[in-house]
Amino acid sequence: MPIPLKSSDPYMIDGLLDLTWVGAMIAALIMTHITIAGVTMYLHRSQAHRSVDFHPVINHFFRFWLWITTGMVTKQWVGVHRKHHAKSDTPEDPHSPQILGLKTLMTRGAELYRTAADDSAEVDKYGRGAPDDWLENAIYTPHKDKGIFLMLAIDLLLFGIIGITVWAIQMIWIPLFAAGVINGIGHYWGYRNYENSDSATNISPWGILIGGEELHNNHHAFPGSARLSNKWWEFDIGWLYIKLLSYVGLAQVRRVAPAPRIERNAAHLDMDAVRALVNGQLNVMADYARKVTVPALRRAQDHVASVSARRELVAIRKLLNRNENLLSDTERERIAKVVRMDATLATVYQFRQRLLQLWERTMSNDKLLADLQQWCAEAEDSGIRQLQEFAERMRGYRLQPAL
Repeated sequence: MPIPLKSSDPYMIDGLLDLTWVGAMIAALIMTHITIAGVTMYLHRSQAHRSVDFHPVINHFFRFWLWITTGMVTKQWVGVHRKHHAKSDTPEDPHSPQILGLKTLMTRGAELYRTAADDSAEVDKYGRGAPDDWLENAIYTPHKDKGIFLMLAIDLLLFGIIGITVWAIQMIWIPLFAAGVINGIGHYWGYRNYENSDSATNISPWGILIGGEELHNNHHAFPGSARLSNKWWEFDIGWLYIKLLSYVGLAQVRRVAPAPRIERNAAHLDMDAVRALVNGQLNVMADYARKVTVPALRRAQDHVASVSARRELVAIRKLLNRNENLLSDTERERIAKVVRMDATLATVYQFRQRLLQLWERTMSNDKLLADLQQWCAEAEDSGIRQLQEFAERMRGYRLQPAL
């Protein structure tokens, strides 16, 4: 018969739960994960971007939980985050490692957040639509610092003296991973599925530790999407929780990133295709990079004689597909030098630039349709198989929700 462990056991600690040190640390990790889930699901996807609605029970649980584990005010968090999107990687960005440096974000991320949150004018400007009820005005906002001390009392009651360590882990989790890792590393290092106009990166294709926020480039490409994973091999645990809640009627997804649907053998490029191309232009350019630029680059590597030239062609791959706003003068010169090595690569790159310019121009739908039809006709006459196939693909573009 198993003998139950008592608090007098040397490996046990005081507290109502009567857990071992290992048990207390596991409990701490579970609680910090709930906090991460609250930040990504409630603050980020629901409140800041309105991509998912939760049942009032879920909303109130997360509001209370985040009050006692982070002391963050919903309106302030929403305001700071929306400003980050509006001013991303500019001097007005509340937390850009491209402007302030990665070290600053990693060591002073929480301080930068507090400074931005204390700017009431900017919070009012960007934080519209956040909760404005009695709980928010009477408890959560005026007593934002008291919640974390309530959490300390709860941890001491549940875990005994080790509750101080549990509480410390809870208090450092969001400043380290959200303010430091996501706002810092997430704009500094990683891979990019989409060449949007800021430096956001996907830190990892498996969004588990930070609730899916690791897929930061995906999010900046489609900020209104409730799902942060866009490739079949990416995993967003926050999206998993949202889908589970939706199955039991506790969540309703409002928007996800558009997914291209290709109609095969479309006779011509029509207005439906134009709308799909415009709304999904990041997908279009990602397709162009994969289906046209990369094959042209590989062909050029096979045809140049110089070893150093082949190495430069390999090294230049990411730059050829990078957003123009993120290129330095030196990088532009490197690209110009490389594309002169091969006529096919030069043509492919020229067609890419022309396509990008079409997105940037302000013109009527009829004018855009005519220009895209001309682009496709010239691509088909280029004699480059990948360009011809891509022009055919563009004619069949349609968009559908990727639920």
